[in-house]
Amino acid sequence: MSDGVLDEAYERLHHTGPEFEGWLSNHGPMAVEALVRHGHPHRVHRWLDDYLGRLDELPRGLQPIDDWREALGDPKRAGDWLAYFDRQLREHPWREVLGTWWPRLLPGIAAGATHGVIRVGHAVRALEADDENPRRLAELGQALGYWAARWLPVPGADQLFAANPGRPDTDPVDVEAALDAVPRIADQTGGVRDRLGRLPAVPRWEPALAALRPARSPAEAQRGLAALIHRAGLDYLRFGHSDPVMLVHAVTAPTAVLRTLPALDRGLWAPSLAAAWAATAAMTSVYAPAAGIAPPTAAPATPAEVFARAARHGDEHVVKLADAILDAHAASGDDRLLTAPGYAGQLI
Repeated sequence: MSDGVLDEAYERLHHTGPEFEGWLSNHGPMAVEALVRHGHPHRVHRWLDDYLGRLDELPRGLQPIDDWREALGDPKRAGDWLAYFDRQLREHPWREVLGTWWPRLLPGIAAGATHGVIRVGHAVRALEADDENPRRLAELGQALGYWAARWLPVPGADQLFAANPGRPDTDPVDVEAALDAVPRIADQTGGVRDRLGRLPAVPRWEPALAALRPARSPAEAQRGLAALIHRAGLDYLRFGHSDPVMLVHAVTAPTAVLRTLPALDRGLWAPSLAAAWAATAAMTSVYAPAAGIAPPTAAPATPAEVFARAARHGDEHVVKLADAILDAHAASGDDRLLTAPGYAGQLI
């Protein structure tokens, strides 16, 4: 029954575009997948009844995608990209399409304030549960199309993809030290593109970005991603008050990458960590204050209770943060993480 509710929700949402009001991301497909995943399908259609009225129609295409490099990152071609991936996923197995496009899209992980990769992560998880479902294939196509249309690199991150993962480092990947060293932009105003554009002028930005050395193996990349998500979740408790919505993505972007790894060739795992690190570091730099506050405390709650509270709250960012935090808690057992969704619910 839950699977049927998700497919019905996708059917309703696929008449809408990936953005609304000019540039805001359509969170519907991500939120409903999380609600169903965590046992709240009864909330999905009522939630959609309220949310759908905010959305724009599916954009129309201008012309077929011919030179994909030229069209990458052009939001005016969003309709063309959606049509392109719809066709690709009708003609080829979805893992093949994902494997071809993941390394092309990964350097542009900042697309839509990281919502491109986040939506792909939710779509992949849904497909892993039901490989042959056409509505889920369509959702992956819309997610990939959105990412391609808004493709946006993190300034300075090209060095991470050019680095040699086989260099003779002996120290383990140290996410905590690397995140502690991330500098902040001085002017934290404006939209995400404006803020990211200020990063090249920060003298310590590129050295800080390079502080997390490349993973030497797929297993190390997987561990590094888990550590990154864990630390970002704890950092939300220290910094989330500064921008409660945008700092959610410092957690949900690497979570999307981690949950996509099983569908990818293991040779893509190390660059996936590099891209996720760049995304979290960038969101931290442009939205988090230089000094954090004491983490809030909360009464003990089970993971199921934490998500149930997020579902009742209803905000799409609170729901998505709870979804990511429950993954991180399952991996780490750190009960401190369970405070973050409730804290987000108080702030948002």
